[in-house]
Amino acid sequence: MRRRAILAACAAAGGAGCRTEGGGTDGGDGSDGDDRTAEPSPTPTATRDGSTATATPTDQSTPTVTPSATARTPIHPGYETTEVAVTTPGGEELGSVTAAIADTRDLRYTGLSETEDLPEDRGMLFVYDEVDDHTYVMREMDFAVDIVYADDEGVITRIHHAPEPGPDEDGESQRYPGRGQYVLEVTYEWTTERGVEEGDVLAFEV
Repeated sequence: MRRRAILAACAAAGGAGCRTEGGGTDGGDGSDGDDRTAEPSPTPTATRDGSTATATPTDQSTPTVTPSATARTPIHPGYETTEVAVTTPGGEELGSVTAAIADTRDLRYTGLSETEDLPEDRGMLFVYDEVDDHTYVMREMDFAVDIVYADDEGVITRIHHAPEPGPDEDGESQRYPGRGQYVLEVTYEWTTERGVEEGDVLAFEV
């Protein structure tokens, strides 16, 4: 698997299944960008320094070292996993999850749709080859999720709180657009409970 590092360091100042419909290329595999992600259930808090998190990370000299995901119980057989930490632009860690990596069209389309339960320390990271516009929907989802878009530097560009579809709904009408190269799905309100905001940074290796 191609190795690509996204770093958490920056200047001190500075998918039942969600489907994405890309505005351009979809991971370079020639597909139309229509992917599905997500499943399991919805969902602590970190103090912030009060500064606005709008700076793009500039210091990428030191890779983030995270614990190995192999020690965790696999809940997404067939997927590689990576540790994803969320930090402020200044490097303060707000939370982390072990995320299954969905980096092909098939894996992105399946997403979390075959996941029966998603603990709050787990998630799924959707990986594209470049920044593009996408729209995730809650098709066939049985639980709510947070959908976090991030650019090519891992900087969070948009956060959605997507509730589970109603009893007689398929979730197709629940649409959550954003722009990024990476999309992280975690339990519902995971970002709110940890004070994660747009401008914060995803740190991981894929």
